[in-house]
Amino acid sequence: MEDKGRVQVEGDPAEWMSRLPEELLDVPLWNLAIPGSHDSMSFCLDVSSPVLKSEPCLLRLMDRLLPCFTRPCIYRWATTQQSVLSDQCDLGIRFLDLRLARKPAGGSKLFFAHGIYTVMTVKEALDELAVWLDAHPREVVIVFCSHFESLTDSDHTHLVEYIIGLFGQKLCSSQDRPTLRSCWVKGQQVILSYDDQQMVLQHPELWPGIPYWYADSPDPTKVIKYLEDQKSKGRPTGFYVSGLNLTEDAAYVVLHPLQDMRKMTLKALSLLLGWAAEQRPGPQASAINVLCCDFVDVSRFCSLVISLNYKLL
Repeated sequence: MEDKGRVQVEGDPAEWMSRLPEELLDVPLWNLAIPGSHDSMSFCLDVSSPVLKSEPCLLRLMDRLLPCFTRPCIYRWATTQQSVLSDQCDLGIRFLDLRLARKPAGGSKLFFAHGIYTVMTVKEALDELAVWLDAHPREVVIVFCSHFESLTDSDHTHLVEYIIGLFGQKLCSSQDRPTLRSCWVKGQQVILSYDDQQMVLQHPELWPGIPYWYADSPDPTKVIKYLEDQKSKGRPTGFYVSGLNLTEDAAYVVLHPLQDMRKMTLKALSLLLGWAAEQRPGPQASAINVLCCDFVDVSRFCSLVISLNYKLL
């Protein structure tokens, strides 16, 4: 069962939480190792959509002048996943990074975005997740909603009302100290982190924004150094995310015209996953909680992170 200090996790990864040993069922979820996907909805970006208003002015100008060049380029570098949410959850992902947006001409519907907008709506994605949760009643998913590109106060109100109506009793209150056992007893399956303080104050079902350690670099060695530097300062209280994801800049894109985000990620995965394998969850200042990665379906990322929990035994 052991391979260089790692436990080989057996069984269906879609049910990994329900298969954890009895000794881990009363551990707070922020002291477990949880695999997450960075920009979870980027698998369905719409190459025909305009560039976001929040993107740099030069990029938006290029989009107006040369959309046939700009949008495919953004699509190549902004796509960080290639599996739908239910498939990500089947792999073992339990943290979903959802970045919401309103399209300039999208009517009342809300979408997701990463450089450009998605084809799938927020309602469609959440409905898919609700169906998956019904089929896996002992799994708990952390949903992190953030960015909120061009959303109005009315959009926030209607969205939160929809979320509360959809998940209902499955929502874990922000006043709780969730463990797997406590969630199972109460029938709770969703920790909804909503990165808007006003809405969080109005709804105890919503958790505040979760800290996300993000190096903002295309160099995996710099990502690892950044995460180590952050760890040396001590972990946040409660949930937090360590991002194993890379970020291209303009210079990198120009110097690597034949690459895309997938190729850049695959090239760096060995180094990033090697670092991840050395980590340990728990309450210690240096412990990890959620680890997020790009293209979670092309490596042993999920099984590796899940196996870290056995270090707590």
